[in-house]
Amino acid sequence: MNWISNFVRPKIRALVQKTEVPDNLWQKCDACGAMIFHRELEASHRVCPHCSHHMRIGALERLKLLFDDGEFNRIELPEVPADPLKFRDRRRYSERLKEAQSKTGEKDAIVVAHGTLGGKPLVAAVFNFAFMGGSMGVAVGEALIAAARLAVLQESALLVVPSSGGARMQEGILSLMQMPRSVIAVELVKEAGLPYIVLLTDPTTGGVSASFAMLGDIAIAEPGAVIGFAGARVIEETIRETLPEGFQRSEYLLEHGMIDMVVQRRELPGLLGRILNLLGDKSPAAEVVPLPAADAPATDAPAADVPAPDVPTGQAPTSKQERAEQSPEKAAE
Repeated sequence: MNWISNFVRPKIRALVQKTEVPDNLWQKCDACGAMIFHRELEASHRVCPHCSHHMRIGALERLKLLFDDGEFNRIELPEVPADPLKFRDRRRYSERLKEAQSKTGEKDAIVVAHGTLGGKPLVAAVFNFAFMGGSMGVAVGEALIAAARLAVLQESALLVVPSSGGARMQEGILSLMQMPRSVIAVELVKEAGLPYIVLLTDPTTGGVSASFAMLGDIAIAEPGAVIGFAGARVIEETIRETLPEGFQRSEYLLEHGMIDMVVQRRELPGLLGRILNLLGDKSPAAEVVPLPAADAPATDAPAADVPAPDVPTGQAPTSKQERAEQSPEKAAE
C-alpha cells in the first residue's frame, strides 16, 4: 500500500495535472501592452523590443551594463542615523526602512562603485528607485560626497545616475540639507579638473533635479525619461494651463536645450567610453608645430618669380623705358 501511495500515485498525478507557469516569466510593457518573455527582456536590458520603451532597472544591473565586462568594486558607504527624527505617519519610518532593505537587499537608495569604462577609470553613483522611490536622505548625501572624494583620489571621472522622486519626506529638513551638500560634492570634482557626467533616467524629479542632477558637464538622458521638479498635474493646477504634449520628457528637454543628448540604453557604454577618452586624454592628437614669435626677424628667402602686371589702358607708364617707347621726346626730357 505504501508503494502505491508513495510512488505510483505521484507519477500518475504528474502525468495528468497541468503544469503551472510562473507569472514572472512574462512581463507586460507599460507603453504598448505587449507581453515580453523574461529572457528576451533581459537580453535587451529591459527595453521593449516592440516600442523601445525603456523600463526601470536596478542599480546593480545598471552597473553591470556600464562597466567594462560588467566588473566593478563597490565601496562601503558611511553609517548614518537610521531614524533621526523618529518620524511616523501611518507607519514608523524605521519599519519602512527595514521593509525596503529586505525587499532590495541594499542599505539605502544609492550604490557607489568604481571600475573602468572604455579603459578609463570611473566612479559611478547609481540610484535604486525600488528603495523608497529612490528618495534622497542623509545616507544618499553622504554617499554622493564619498563618491566625489573617491573620484578626486583616483583622478577619475564621476558618473551619477539619478532615478528618484526627490527628497525623503520622512527625514524632513535633514533631507533638504542634502541638496547643497550634493552641490558641494560636485564642486569637489570640478575643482579637481575632473569630468562630472549625469545620466538622467526615469524619473528624475524633486530635490534631486533641483541640485546635483542638472549640474553635469555633460547631461545625457534615456528616451522617454520624466525629468522635472514638480509633477505635471501640480503645474497644470497651479498655472491653470494645459501643458504641451511630451512635457518634462527627455526629448522635450533636448529640444529646449536643457540636456545635451538622448541616448538608447544599449548605446550608453560605447558613448560614455568615447566621452571619457576625449575628456581624459590630455595629450595632443597630432604633432605640435611651433609658431614663429611675433618679434622674430624675417628670413632672407629668395623672392619668387612673379610676372609683372599688365598696365591698364590709359594709365601713365611708370618706367623710363615705357615712356621712351610711347614718346621719344618725353623720354629725352
